[in-house]
Amino acid sequence: MSDDKLKNVISHAKEYGFVFQSSEIYDGLSAVYDYGQLGALLKNNIKEYWWKAMVQNHENIVGIDSAIFMHPTIWKASGHVDAFNDPLIDNKDSKKRYRADVLVEDYLEKIRQKIQKELTKAATRFGETFDAEMYLKTNGRVVGYQNQITEIEDKLRDYLENSKLKEFKELIEELGIACPISGSKNWTDVRQFNLMFSTEMGSVAEDSSKIYLRPETAQGIFVNFLNVMKSGRMKIPFGIAQIGKAFRNEIVARQFIFRMREFEQMEMQFFVKPGDELTWYENWKEKRIKWHKNLGFDEGAYRFHDHIKLAHYANAACDIEFDFPMGFKELEGIHSRTDFDLKAHEKFSGKKLQYFDPEDNKNYVPYVVETSIGLDRMFLAVLSQSFKEEKLEDGSERVVLNIPNFLAPIKLAVFPLVKKDGLPEKAREILKQLKFKFQCQYDEKDSIGKRYRRHDAIGTPFCITVDHQTLEDNMVTIRNRDTMQQERISIGDIEKIVSESVSWETVLANLDD
Repeated sequence: MSDDKLKNVISHAKEYGFVFQSSEIYDGLSAVYDYGQLGALLKNNIKEYWWKAMVQNHENIVGIDSAIFMHPTIWKASGHVDAFNDPLIDNKDSKKRYRADVLVEDYLEKIRQKIQKELTKAATRFGETFDAEMYLKTNGRVVGYQNQITEIEDKLRDYLENSKLKEFKELIEELGIACPISGSKNWTDVRQFNLMFSTEMGSVAEDSSKIYLRPETAQGIFVNFLNVMKSGRMKIPFGIAQIGKAFRNEIVARQFIFRMREFEQMEMQFFVKPGDELTWYENWKEKRIKWHKNLGFDEGAYRFHDHIKLAHYANAACDIEFDFPMGFKELEGIHSRTDFDLKAHEKFSGKKLQYFDPEDNKNYVPYVVETSIGLDRMFLAVLSQSFKEEKLEDGSERVVLNIPNFLAPIKLAVFPLVKKDGLPEKAREILKQLKFKFQCQYDEKDSIGKRYRRHDAIGTPFCITVDHQTLEDNMVTIRNRDTMQQERISIGDIEKIVSESVSWETVLANLDD
């Protein structure tokens, strides 16, 4: 993938009504986006896939919807007021601002790509006898690259954990990292930047109090732990899931909807017995990668990446990274959060947030394993992975979104072959029968070929064409988006064929343990 691919995806998203720049008629608002008529449908389908797999598919996981505004002491207890910072650095020549750790991570990724190139060349040279694992251990150049990665990662971890900002700048200079825009290596000092948006709540300014727009949805789950446990009669282990908006004043908010200041998270906090957390951590790693791969995309587009710096609350953490157009980036985080959050809220609130275990006959503060995925990033992953520019056998070209059928915004398009002779009436009759079963669209503008191309471009799995013969035999032509194959079927068979292809039941059955 490349920057060109990302530009094409962005252009396509706007042209077909998936994503628009927020406030565009006023020249836009940086790193804030609106979802258009098709984007809203796709986004809702991704939410539903997550919610069904996470809540509906698990007896011991329930969902809530907590408020965006929360008591400001919550963010003091969680550590966000004091520790929710990113290391910021500016390039003096380009005037561009960057996260210092991301600059170093990008440098490390280039080294990893060199290792991959060496592996690819060696595999070609040695053929079937090639042992990749042995090559990684014995090839001098590759071992040198790996040692370089380890050395830089150790320094990065130390500087992040201990806020060694002077050394951080020295590392960037030592590695010769240049500004991606200007190529300049003229950097400012590294400094910390708190990411939370603050506002005021109160009827008049003098009586108002400072509060924050939540930077994550997780704390809304933790402060409702007792409410959910008691009202839902929950027993350890159990989970609480939530989908909701979060807000971060990002230093570098670029790369389309990958990093935004207003975004949506799909999070689940799983409460477990102390001592069991790392077993459950591994269990949820397996479950979550299975959920992603169930979409049917290239398995090579996913990889796990262990965190270089653990958050203050974690004893284990990794990301599921996805091969976006701009390279491998974080898609979902899986964290073993220990008992940090509940104990912190106990301390600051004065309330006991404990579970009585009847088997052990004692109270304890549960440990937590978290899965957290950015909905907007998931949207970009689906859109970019589905986007294809194909050259057909007849020399013509088409742009198609091979979106998994159950996620497609429009499941079925219904066309009359021509806008006369009773064909529009018959097509609308079919539409009326199916529109409450599937998200359908009626289209009669332009030639049938252009209509097919239009629906290929928005990812519609099936198109139905009503022609003159339909009026005589109640048969229609159904066209498959991916194969472009067409066949005649009975009107009565449309629902069955489409249902089998877009069924939630089939998709979720693949995830059932």
